[in-house]
Amino acid sequence: MKMKLSLSQKAGLLSVGLFAVLLLVWQLATLPEASTAAANVDPEYAALMGGGTASTASSFPTPAAMAQTVWDKLSDPFYDNGPNDKGIGIQLAYSLARVLGGFLLAAVVAIPLGFAIGNSRVFYQAVNPYVQLLKPISPLAWMPLALYTIKDASASAIFVIFICSLWPMLINTAHGVANVKKDWLDVSRTLEVNPLRKAFRVILPAAAPTILTGMRISMGIAWLVIVAAEMLVGGTGIGYFVWNEWNNLSITNVLFAIFMIGVVGMALDSLFGVLGKRVAYQE
Repeated sequence: MKMKLSLSQKAGLLSVGLFAVLLLVWQLATLPEASTAAANVDPEYAALMGGGTASTASSFPTPAAMAQTVWDKLSDPFYDNGPNDKGIGIQLAYSLARVLGGFLLAAVVAIPLGFAIGNSRVFYQAVNPYVQLLKPISPLAWMPLALYTIKDASASAIFVIFICSLWPMLINTAHGVANVKKDWLDVSRTLEVNPLRKAFRVILPAAAPTILTGMRISMGIAWLVIVAAEMLVGGTGIGYFVWNEWNNLSITNVLFAIFMIGVVGMALDSLFGVLGKRVAYQE
């Protein structure tokens, strides 16, 4: 009997196959090549870039070297040997703390304000010009002003995360509240439900999927921005780790940091995906 694979099994096999092809291409691209140009490579530079000798130096690590780095870094992720030598777990913890701080501040401001905008066309028309003016500004453009006024690098990074997280949550909340079914609002009005109870028992459950979508977008942007922000402010965090390893010419560690940024970002997105499914309204 011929076994029929499910859709998820087919997708899993295809994903594994693509990964194998990627590893093969990576391995072939990093094979050492002896050339006349290699004779002019500085041995110290070649060693810093991960190569052995000038004749066989490769500026890009092999899959085996990358796997060894991943193992070494993850086997002791919380070591602390001073300001410029901390484990990847500590660096990620600093970044996540800043992201969550700015994200939660944005939620405290954006969700109530989005409720107010979504419930009032007059308030929407009054606030919308300011939203459209401030929304396109790059969050990093606020960094010099934040450093000047706040005078603290970590707090400035949190402020930048707050700014970039604010707009998707605000817009999605207002959109979700404004598009609650009129029949539900009419029923609550007929039953003379007080405004606070209506907000929590009628509007919030109906708008929750849209609000969660805005929060999911905001978290993705926040995790994207924190890397660049930490490159500017320095000190700690995964962004600073990337910049510091680049300054040390450790391409392997830079790639490892990029991998970890992707893993954490995927985990955060998956978390909001699960929450979104839990609050989704089922007809």
